[in-house]
Amino acid sequence: MLAKILSSAVLGIDAYIVEVETDISSTTPYFATVGLPEAAVKESRERVQAAIKNSGYLFPLKRVIINLAPADIRKEGTALDLPIAVGILAASGQIMREDFSDYVILGELSLDGTLKPVHGVLSMVMNLKRIHKKGIILPMENAKEAAIAQGVEVYPVTNLQETVTFLEGADTVEPYQLDIDELFHRSRTYPVDFTDARGQEHTKRALEVAAAGGHNIIMIGPPGSGKTMLARRLPTILPDMTLEEALETTKVHSVSGILPSEQALVATRPFRSPHHTISDAGLIGGGHHPKPGEVSLAHHGVLFLDELPEFKRNVLEVMRQPLEDGQVTISRAAISLTYPANFMLAAAMNPCPCGYFGDSGHECNCTPMVIQKYLSRISGPLFDRIDIHIEVPTVKFKELAGKPTGEPSEVIRQRVNKARQTQLERFRGESGMFCNAHMESKEIRKYCQIDSASQDLLKVAITKLGLSARAYDRILKVSRTIADLEASPEILPQYISEAIQYRSLDRNLWLG
Repeated sequence: MLAKILSSAVLGIDAYIVEVETDISSTTPYFATVGLPEAAVKESRERVQAAIKNSGYLFPLKRVIINLAPADIRKEGTALDLPIAVGILAASGQIMREDFSDYVILGELSLDGTLKPVHGVLSMVMNLKRIHKKGIILPMENAKEAAIAQGVEVYPVTNLQETVTFLEGADTVEPYQLDIDELFHRSRTYPVDFTDARGQEHTKRALEVAAAGGHNIIMIGPPGSGKTMLARRLPTILPDMTLEEALETTKVHSVSGILPSEQALVATRPFRSPHHTISDAGLIGGGHHPKPGEVSLAHHGVLFLDELPEFKRNVLEVMRQPLEDGQVTISRAAISLTYPANFMLAAAMNPCPCGYFGDSGHECNCTPMVIQKYLSRISGPLFDRIDIHIEVPTVKFKELAGKPTGEPSEVIRQRVNKARQTQLERFRGESGMFCNAHMESKEIRKYCQIDSASQDLLKVAITKLGLSARAYDRILKVSRTIADLEASPEILPQYISEAIQYRSLDRNLWLG
């Protein structure tokens, strides 16, 4: 007898329908799974057999063939356990139902028949909205995440027996209901705030400018000056996340298996801080079975690289594509996958190997040649993609011991939101451009026009202060962002002056 059950699997961060075909024939007992199953799918044989027996059903001692269609795509994970078990019970006549096409079924089975949560559920449910299926049957722990997609009825079950009872027509499972707007607004809270950071007002201002224009930023300063602490608070002043951005980010986290069970939606900007020993596959994604890397996990958020020169050069170089394109393409012999990677880069580094070059409180023993070699670990093309360089000095004792100063993140975020809205209106007719950091030479000439006084100021910066030629466009972009923060349609000389300060750590000046 033949039974067909619909399930789903993930390819990259998108899902596709898997048709689980079960054929049982009266010959020598045999169990085989075909359709390019990976190890976890092949092992489902043992889980399914034990779950069926321990749930009070009979496992047929016949020839059982499971085909996973489409058969030319590799199937990974454990989400196919439940549909395989249902297919076997249906094909052996133990489920009183003939047509299963209304539902998509997925879930991992324990040996006792209970269900465990699986990864990538949000992607699977969002795919169902396009093919117009009645509903999805899945583990209880995945119900909240699945209900976020809306438009598809979600039926949470706890074990195999409950699944069979529901499929036979019993009204034992009610569709899961979720107020997505209430959950979204309740989840938009950060555990940290800019008021936690003492002093460093100049650095806070630079971070505000970076957030307002989407500019990549690097902080250079001695150990203990607060670079990491400030970077961790950068997401709290980025523009409020939209529901669409939250869903995109949640899909990536769900597929990667890092979405906490109690958190169904990523409603705040992610902050990822990988260690400098990370591999290139760990940073941009890949592996034998490709998975999203840190740049994709930071999608719509911040990727923070602490001790930037300590990262392997090849690791930093592969990051240039996602910085440029906002996505990562992983190519293998049989398949090519694309992961989203629209993130803001924040980096930190010491000014020299010992960390105390330019620090009045500590003596630096590094020679200019050693410092030059240390800084040269960061390639020019990567350095060229960082718009703002800011020096972070050691915090004075008076600031540490005093009362907290500075504005809370919410107040700063309101200004950033207004500046971003100005930019969205400015680039409304420009394809794929949403903030000042995305501007290329053509757009810079169009939207960053300056008067003669500002032009003279820039000339002095380039010729007298030793700033590199690459700094010219960066200064114009950053000054455009400063003008947006001040709600000014024109780029005034004082905005140019402030933007020049954010290039004071350009290599020529830093070593000069």
